[in-house]
Amino acid sequence: MSVYSMTGYASAQYSPTKEASESEGKSSSTSRLGMEIRAVNSRFLDLSFRLPEELRACEPILRDKLNARLKRGKVELRASIDSTSASVVTEPSTRLLQRLNAIQDNVKAWLPAAQPLSVAEVIRLAVDESAPDKDWQADAQQLADQVLDALLSAREREGARLATMLFDRIKQLRALATKAGPLIPQLVEQQRQRFLDRWTEAMDSTNGQAKSDMAQDRALTEATAFAIRIDVAEELTRLTSHLDELERLVKKGGEIGKRLDFLIQELHREANTLGSKSAALELTHISVDMKVLIEQMREQVQNIE
Repeated sequence: MSVYSMTGYASAQYSPTKEASESEGKSSSTSRLGMEIRAVNSRFLDLSFRLPEELRACEPILRDKLNARLKRGKVELRASIDSTSASVVTEPSTRLLQRLNAIQDNVKAWLPAAQPLSVAEVIRLAVDESAPDKDWQADAQQLADQVLDALLSAREREGARLATMLFDRIKQLRALATKAGPLIPQLVEQQRQRFLDRWTEAMDSTNGQAKSDMAQDRALTEATAFAIRIDVAEELTRLTSHLDELERLVKKGGEIGKRLDFLIQELHREANTLGSKSAALELTHISVDMKVLIEQMREQVQNIE
C-alpha cells in the first residue's frame, strides 16, 4: 500500500449547457458547478462543508463519501454554482416587463412611498428568470468522486515524497549508530588507562608504601564502574530496533501515521539517553545529530495519514 499525506488540494468544475427557450428576450445560458477540497493534518478526521442552498440536501451523501475514503485530516469541501448568460446583457422579455409593471402598480397602491424599480434591478430579475432551474444533486455526487480521486492522488504523491525523506533519515541514523558503537570500548580502555596512571602516580608519591596490586585492583574497579555508567549498547540496540520497525511500516504503507509518531517519540528518548551517558565530545556530537534527524522526521510524520 502507498503512504498518504494528510495534506492536499483538488478542484474540478462541471458545466452542463442548456438552451433556454426561444421566447423573446431569452438567450442561451450556462451554469457551472465548482467543487474543491482542502486537507491539512489533524489527529482525527474532521470534515466541514460549505455548500450553496441547492446542495444542502447532498451533505450527508458527501460526508459518507469522504468518510469512506479518508482516515485522518482536517478536510473542507466547498461547492458553488455560477450561472452566466451567453450575452453581455439579458434583455427583459415583454411578458416579464408587463408582470413587473403590474406588481409595481399594486405595491405603490398600498405603499405610495415605495421606490420604483431601477433599470439595473429589472435587468437582474431578467437574468434570474432566464437561469435554468436544475437539480444539481446527481452532478454534485459525480463531481465529488472526481475531486476526491484527485485529492487522493495528490496525497499519494506527497506521501511518496515523505516516504523517501524518511528512508533517507533512517539511513543516516543507522550510520550514526554504527559510528557510535565502537567508541564505547575505546572510551572504557582510555579511562582504564587513565585510572592506572593516576594510581601509579599516587603510589610513587607515597614512596612505594601502597601495594601495586591494590592500586591496580582499585583502578580496574573504577574503570568497570565507569564502563557500566557509559554503556549505551542497550540504547543503540533499541534505536536500531525502532529504525527497523519504522522502515517496515513505511514500506507497508496504509494508515500508519499514529504508529510512526509513537516510534519517533521512542527514537527521541534513546537519543536523549545516549547524550546523557556521553563521556566524549564525539558521542555528544552524534547524539545531537541524531536529535536533529529525528526532529526532522517528527515534523514530517505528523503529515502522514
